[in-house]
Order: sequence, then C-alpha cells, then structure tokens
Amino acid sequence: MKHKVKWTKRCEDGIKREVRVEITRGGLKWQFKRADEDRWDYDSQPTEEEWTTLEEILNLRARRGKGLTMQEAVRRQRRLG
Repeated sequence: MKHKVKWTKRCEDGIKREVRVEITRGGLKWQFKRADEDRWDYDSQPTEEEWTTLEEILNLRARRGKGLTMQEAVRRQRRLG
C-alpha cells in the first residue's frame, strides 16, 4: 500500500519548495520541486531537517491512530541511510 506525505516550505531565498514522499513497503521515494522550476527533482537526497519534518508529520498521524506502519518504514529507511 502506498502512502503519500507532502509539505511546502520557503527556502532562504524566499522561493517555495514542495517536498513529497511516497512511502511503500519497498522503501521511500523523495521528490522535490521549487516554485521557480518546471520539473520535479527525484535525485537529491533529503536533508536532516526534511527527515525530521517527515517524522514529525508521521508522529501527528500516529497520535490520531494512523501512520504507525509508515513510521516504522521511515525509521528503517533512515537507518539504512
């Protein structure tokens, strides 16, 4: 089963950057797109801040009774590096 998480943040230069993460049993797929770019970036690695944001979002979902399996998948992938 696929789960998707996304959020938007302003970069230091003031441009919005959207982050999407697709969580599957097989792993994670990170996607990044700045508002001033036409295409999605599938090759960049997530920063520590992005990993932390993803975990915070999943913690909120887990408190509402959702996202426990996603939390474990993310922890496993982060350990693998």
